[in-house]
Amino acid sequence: MKVVTKIIFANVFHIILMAAIFFFAHQNLNLVLAKLRFVEIADDLNASFLEIRLAEKNYFFYKDESAILTIEEKLNQNIRAIDSVSGDIVKAIGQKRYKHLRLSLRKYVEVIEETKSSKGRNEELEGRVREAGRELREFSSSVTHLERQEVNGIISRSTNVLFYSFCGILVLAIGLSHLILFNILKSLKKIEKVANSISEGNFYKVEAEVSGDELGSVLEAINSMSQELQNREEIILQSKKLESLGILTAGVAHELGNPLNNISMIAQAYAELYDGLSREDRIDYMEKVGEETERIKEIVKNLLDFAKPKKPNLKEADINKIIRKTLKLVQNMLHVCCIAIKLSLQDGLPKVFIDENNIEEVLVNLITNAVQAMSPKCELSIVTGLSEDNDYVVIEVEDKGKGISPDVLPYIFDPFFSTKGVDGTGLGLSVSYSIIKNHQGKMKVRSEVGVGTTFTIELPILRGKE
Repeated sequence: MKVVTKIIFANVFHIILMAAIFFFAHQNLNLVLAKLRFVEIADDLNASFLEIRLAEKNYFFYKDESAILTIEEKLNQNIRAIDSVSGDIVKAIGQKRYKHLRLSLRKYVEVIEETKSSKGRNEELEGRVREAGRELREFSSSVTHLERQEVNGIISRSTNVLFYSFCGILVLAIGLSHLILFNILKSLKKIEKVANSISEGNFYKVEAEVSGDELGSVLEAINSMSQELQNREEIILQSKKLESLGILTAGVAHELGNPLNNISMIAQAYAELYDGLSREDRIDYMEKVGEETERIKEIVKNLLDFAKPKKPNLKEADINKIIRKTLKLVQNMLHVCCIAIKLSLQDGLPKVFIDENNIEEVLVNLITNAVQAMSPKCELSIVTGLSEDNDYVVIEVEDKGKGISPDVLPYIFDPFFSTKGVDGTGLGLSVSYSIIKNHQGKMKVRSEVGVGTTFTIELPILRGKE
């Protein structure tokens, strides 16, 4: 379900609940108003009935014949008043009680009419008048009392229902909001994790159930982008190798030229001096040819190993041996550029778990950059050792070149950022940084303009099953 659909569904659900509560409150309020109107009418009736009872006393105790007329007039007024608001009264007390009230009034009226039309005093009629008046008064008072109680009960129940309904809506709103936000934040954390990984040069796919909402689509897009970046990184790695290989080609050609020239001279000398050579001299000449041939084979093998694209081949390795092997690749470049090498390789360093070819590529890139940054007859220093916490093997490549400006130093590991202008691709250090990160290592740089630059590589030490 889409996030928008979830939010709309939650809002509609809350609106329906609020509408239901509003309808309930409106109904109860109307009922309370109806009952309050009846209570007002009942209060007027009770006051009128009280006057009627007083008139009864005047008639029975003081022999006031006009009191009967007063009673009759009051009763007719009450009947008209009740008929005028019969709808409100029925709504408040119900049809049954309303009929009972009308019947009591009618009964009282009939008894009064009989009393009015009778000749002289009649004790039976007087008793019926008293009984009808008392019954009407008691019924009216009891109904008024009950209605007041019902009004209080309705108000109390409505208050409780509204309070609990508000609490329920609040809990549901918080619950639904929390659920929606939890799902959104869960997907956002996955996206953040992948984005951070990509920014560090680690490309991998999120292996998790992808939701069907917009965030799921974003996650799928990021997974696709991560895969594409990984594919392109491999292409960049290979192109960088070829670029580095091109830089080394001139020096390697010279490196190959030396043994080939030696072989050529040995062959010429051997042909010219053959008749005068002893058997031991002839064997010595052939051994020299073999040595020069092995030298060529070793150079070619190193170049092929360096240039050939391979899947990561992680294994235990001695970092000092890798550094020495790398220096063989760049030896002639260093010689041509008149760069001296100062090695300070600590003996007995723990093994590391690495892809030797990748680490060689990083070292070649750093050495090449250092050579290009230095003037002839400068010194390039390579130092190995342990980190302060003894968890990493440390490699430092230090040049005495022109240094890097503090303004651009924070960006040198960014893809396509180069300090060489049009002569640089801006990929070498970025690729190297990604390689070290993929080895769970660290790569740092410090530089001072006019003094030089030092790149530090930290590779985790191989510990047992780790």
